[in-house]
Amino acid sequence: MRITEAAKRLGMSPRMLRYRERLGLLPPVRAKGAHRRFGPEELAAVVQATELERRFDVSPAELAFGLRVLADPEVMQAVRDLGVRIGRIPAPRRALDFEKEKALRLLDRR
Repeated sequence: MRITEAAKRLGMSPRMLRYRERLGLLPPVRAKGAHRRFGPEELAAVVQATELERRFDVSPAELAFGLRVLADPEVMQAVRDLGVRIGRIPAPRRALDFEKEKALRLLDRR
């Protein structure tokens, strides 16, 4: 189906569907240069995305960035580094730190 019919079925504007497509929240168009046709897979992707946005109170752009973090190891590492720096993600423990803590616990038991 065309974008106007899909938008009507989903209860949103064609402009919002195009925005979601630009963000990468729709499956890619199969044929290069072809007009997007909305089938069950595309409609299901939009429904799933809107449910996630509501459930976790995020915007389509935030959801798209979350997908980028999951798909791009470089972005994932940069976000992880920021999370560690600001204390939202615990710093990774090194093996020597673990052994040191274990030895200190054993000494405390005596």
